[in-house]
Amino acid sequence: MGELFEGAPTQLPEPMALGVALYRPVQEQPQPVRHVGGYEPFIEFCRGLGVQPAELAGDAIRLLRFLRQAAPGIVNDGALKNAAAVFAGNTLARARPDAEWKANEGGAPTVGTEELQFEVDRLLDGLNIADDAAVEGLIAKVSDWARSQPDPPMMQPRPTSRSTDHSYVRPALPVNTYDAEDGTAIPYGHRWGEDGPDPDSYSVTSHPERFTGLHLVARALIDYLVAVYDVEVLEYKALAADMMIEARDVVTAVRLTPRASDAAPLTFILTGFPGVVVHAGVLHDFAFPVCGCDACDETVLTQADRLERLVLSVAAGGYAERYPVGGRRWREYALTAFDGSGAESGKGEPGPLSPSRLREAELRLRDVQRGWAPWPLRQH
Repeated sequence: MGELFEGAPTQLPEPMALGVALYRPVQEQPQPVRHVGGYEPFIEFCRGLGVQPAELAGDAIRLLRFLRQAAPGIVNDGALKNAAAVFAGNTLARARPDAEWKANEGGAPTVGTEELQFEVDRLLDGLNIADDAAVEGLIAKVSDWARSQPDPPMMQPRPTSRSTDHSYVRPALPVNTYDAEDGTAIPYGHRWGEDGPDPDSYSVTSHPERFTGLHLVARALIDYLVAVYDVEVLEYKALAADMMIEARDVVTAVRLTPRASDAAPLTFILTGFPGVVVHAGVLHDFAFPVCGCDACDETVLTQADRLERLVLSVAAGGYAERYPVGGRRWREYALTAFDGSGAESGKGEPGPLSPSRLREAELRLRDVQRGWAPWPLRQH
């Protein structure tokens, strides 16, 4: 029966624990699961009704219509119901090259893509009890999803290394010790052991003043960029409107616009937290610190590293954005470190932006499809 679906059947993927992101080197990433075994009883059921399983496996819409009719004879047989769910999941995975099975701790397995997931264990129940309009709505949704093929992978930008008369130097940051309630020094950056953070620490932000040095780093980066690159500089609080969401407790905002239309502008928003948010290009904000709560255990040094890497990499041409991506019209970014130390990327919904701003971003990004260009150097 392996010929019905891609490759040999396997087990469900390892469940992902709730609230946990697992990062592995590329060479250690598990292969996506697109063919799960255990659907033999459904094969026999289909054949007993004179239906060819191969015809259903190759057509998700035909399968859904068949399951709608056959559901009353399936849902009360636990083994058959489970087999039908597995068969349906494999069929959905076959419908798109980027679809795969997922398993989450404490939840039912799903099949789908980043933009849409289907909980196949509940599929039979839904097809059995839903009215005709709801079933047709599901079929239309699956049909649209199957026809919407994935976008090609985003190209990783390549920063340009150029010699200048100036080198960026991080300013001296204040070194302070902060005490817990029992009088012992808090080892920020190393607070939690193998068991992870104290559950109560997620709702607590103690000593936010430990991030004050990020304002110094932001100012040093701004001074460096102005000295090295040909940019227009504006500074006033209202520039915080560049952010994707409303900024709170803005101290000041500085926008640097390179005098080259294909280079990404940067807006630095200094907040009273204290922290820094950088709006890069047209559709992405980067916060330093990301959270600041005790559970996250971030430090001014790790956040200064992130801030410098982002800003210097954007100026070197190591930054790219894309919008819209996929049927859900997500935004996406890729960043390659200016010093070759690594790369990162991310995607997600654009958030509560006006249609006009999204359209403006879409048009702007069409001109930089290979990534934002390096900033032009200042002519001395």
